[in-house]
Amino acid sequence: MQRNALRLVDCDQRALALGLTRDLTLADARARIPSLIAIEAQPEADEAFLGRLAAFCDRFTPLVALDLPYGLLLDITGCAHLFGGEVALHGVIARWMRAGGLAIRAAIAGTPEAAHALSRFGAGGLVPVGQDEAMLRPLPVAALELTAETVIALSRAGLKTLADLDDRPSVALSARFGAELTVKLRRTLGREDARITPLRPPPACVVERHFAEPMLDKEGLEDVIARLIAEAGRVLEQRGEGGRAFEVSFFRSDGAVRRLMVETGRPSRDAPAILRLWRERVETLADPLDPGFGFDAVRLSVPVCEPLDTHQPSLDGQPSLDRRAVEDEAVADLVDRLVARFGRDRVLRFVAQDTHHPVRAAKAISAALPASTIAWPAPEPHEPPTRPLQLFEPPQPVEAIAEVPDGPPIRFRWRRLIHDVARAEGPERIAPEWWRDGSPEPMRDYYRVEDAQGRRFWLFRIGFHEPEQAPPRWFLHGLFA
Repeated sequence: MQRNALRLVDCDQRALALGLTRDLTLADARARIPSLIAIEAQPEADEAFLGRLAAFCDRFTPLVALDLPYGLLLDITGCAHLFGGEVALHGVIARWMRAGGLAIRAAIAGTPEAAHALSRFGAGGLVPVGQDEAMLRPLPVAALELTAETVIALSRAGLKTLADLDDRPSVALSARFGAELTVKLRRTLGREDARITPLRPPPACVVERHFAEPMLDKEGLEDVIARLIAEAGRVLEQRGEGGRAFEVSFFRSDGAVRRLMVETGRPSRDAPAILRLWRERVETLADPLDPGFGFDAVRLSVPVCEPLDTHQPSLDGQPSLDRRAVEDEAVADLVDRLVARFGRDRVLRFVAQDTHHPVRAAKAISAALPASTIAWPAPEPHEPPTRPLQLFEPPQPVEAIAEVPDGPPIRFRWRRLIHDVARAEGPERIAPEWWRDGSPEPMRDYYRVEDAQGRRFWLFRIGFHEPEQAPPRWFLHGLFA
């Protein structure tokens, strides 16, 4: 429903030949053609289909953006030679689209706006280098896709083509129609390049293989992946970096795209280790990797890279690592294998948080995420720990007796057992972090106590001994080792 009437959103070639146009009311269209077949518009489904089409075009370049509502933008810089040049790539994409039942009009130009204008308002095709302006000047001002009022005003002023606009001083055009017009004119004529914003962020490292015939052999596919991992490792080594995530994209001949990712807990370019993680990932797939009628291309992307120092080799040619480093490497390898097999959200580790609140002092995050920059508090030398290793959530209520009001407990009952306190340290008063979540939680006075058998507890009291007030309550929050 637009402007209180049902209107045509789009028309096929037969409808256009019969004189129907977009924005025509449905009543007028049926009056002209009683046998008209009208289908309700589904913009969400159209956009979803365009997204699937963008994923298909990812095999030609990793930089693909939506050009809503009808098109796609592909940045083929540095990719065209893989398909025999820009003309050959244009032909390949056109054949794929026609095989899928789509009619397209494509253009290759120096800027996204120039290609968009030529494909929508021109004949499309390839613009020779340096000829953008000459081929775009004859296009109508509608190619800038300004508002309808602006296009009408330009036409009434005798400015009907981009050449007419280009021959006028830009200052006068900006003063009359706004700076947006001159900016679009410069970009459409190829004088200013504005990069596209791809649907998927461009990875730091990309290696890929295209096959002359669709590949069906799974063993051969693993060999291709091993070669891609080794090639990516050499690229990362030249940069002094290692990858934290490795994504393999499989492009099937029927247009489907399957992506699988493995992550590491620290930067790596160890090809055998990454290949082992890949095998672990494939073995745990609920939906096995199906080649269908074969894969046309396989791409390995490294979206996350971090600096990685090269280990100094020893005299026997092996990396010189101390015992602690060897243990860290073994633990990191184990974590990577667990993440690959069970998923990043099921393998967790604790990191320190910048807070004084004991419950929030540690946070469980995925083991695949980078380590926190906040260090764990170092214990005082020759002093017992200030925080217990085990915390109860929620704290467990206990019955306690204090020798003096607001003093440490001398005896408490927990789980039906009475503990006589031999030593006590405190109080340590901890206030709630009201500035984070506005919590109305009262202040707590914590005590580290030790009973007659040498067991150590972490107790806290809420409230004070005041007249006409409820008596304070005691809770056990944690146990020391």
